[in-house]
Amino acid sequence: MTLTQLNAFVLVARLGSVTAAANALGVSESAVSQALTALRQHLGDQLVTRGPSGMTLTPGGNRLLGTASQIVVLGAEAHAAVRAAQGAPEQLRVVATSAIAEFVIGPLVEAFRKRNADRMEVSAGVAVTKEMAVLVANRLADVAIGSSVIAEAGPAVVTEPIFRYRLVVVTAGHARPQGRLQGSPSQWRWLVDPSGTDPDSDMGQLLAMLGVPESRIGVFPNQTAAWAAAADGAGVAPAVEHLVSQQLRRGELSLVELRGSPTDAYWHVGLLDREHRSPAASAFRRFLSTPEAMHVMRSPTAGVAPSRFRPPVYVTIWS
Repeated sequence: MTLTQLNAFVLVARLGSVTAAANALGVSESAVSQALTALRQHLGDQLVTRGPSGMTLTPGGNRLLGTASQIVVLGAEAHAAVRAAQGAPEQLRVVATSAIAEFVIGPLVEAFRKRNADRMEVSAGVAVTKEMAVLVANRLADVAIGSSVIAEAGPAVVTEPIFRYRLVVVTAGHARPQGRLQGSPSQWRWLVDPSGTDPDSDMGQLLAMLGVPESRIGVFPNQTAAWAAAADGAGVAPAVEHLVSQQLRRGELSLVELRGSPTDAYWHVGLLDREHRSPAASAFRRFLSTPEAMHVMRSPTAGVAPSRFRPPVYVTIWS
C-alpha cells in the first residue's frame, strides 16, 4: 500500500469520479485507475463501485476513507517538514475558478510576493467549486478562491467572503442584428468560459436559473475569448462587471437587461482553520483583507513583469 494509492482513493471517494480525481492531481485517468486497482488488490475489497447514481463506497471503503484521509494529510505534513529542514522556501498553492484565475490570481500573487520579499514559492491553478474544499482538506492546495461558497470537506475547512462584485450579461456594443435577442433568454446563444460549466459557480447558477439547455451554450478557453465572440455578435456572455468595464466603456460590449442580472455576489476564500493552516496560508489570508489586495481584485489589469508570469496550471507531485 502506498501514499499514491491512498491519495487516489481519497480523491475518487470525495470527488465522485476517476476523471475529477485525475484533474485534481494533474495526472491521467489511467494513472488514477491503476493506483486504485492496486489498492483494491492489496486490500481484497472493491472500495468504490459505480452505480446508477455515481460512485458508492463499499463498507470497507467507507471505513478506509477516514484513515486514508489522515494518512494523506500526514504525508503532506511530512513533506513540508522535510522542506523546512532543508531551508527551502515555504510553499503557497492557490487554486481558483477559471475566471478569477484568468484575471486576478496573477496580479494578486505578484503583489503578495512583493510584500514577502520572495520568501515563498507560490503556484496557482484552476479548479471547479466542488473540488476546492477537497483539495484544501487533503493538502493539495493551501488556499482556494471561488465565485460561490466553497462547500466544506470536514470541520477543518472554513469559507469566508472576501470581495463583493456584480455579475452582468453582455452582448455586442454596436448595431446588433435585428431580433438576435428576441424570445426567451433560454434560447439565446450563451458564450462562457470553463466556469460556465461548473454548476456551483455564479455563471453556472445563472444559466440553470434561466433554464438554458446545453445545446445553447458555447464554451471558450477563457472569459476574454467569450467576450470577444459576444462583441462579434455571436451571442451573450456572463461577466463580472468590474472586469469587463473597459470593454463596456469602449463600446465593444453593452449590458443586457434580464431577470436575475445584474446579481450581487461575493468571491469566497476557503482554507484550513487557524489551528491547521500553514504560516504562508495565514499570511495570504491577512493580505486578502488589505486595501492593496482589494485594489488588485477591483482593478487587476496592470499585469505582471514577463519574468514573473506563471500560467495558471496546478502542479502537484505524483510519487
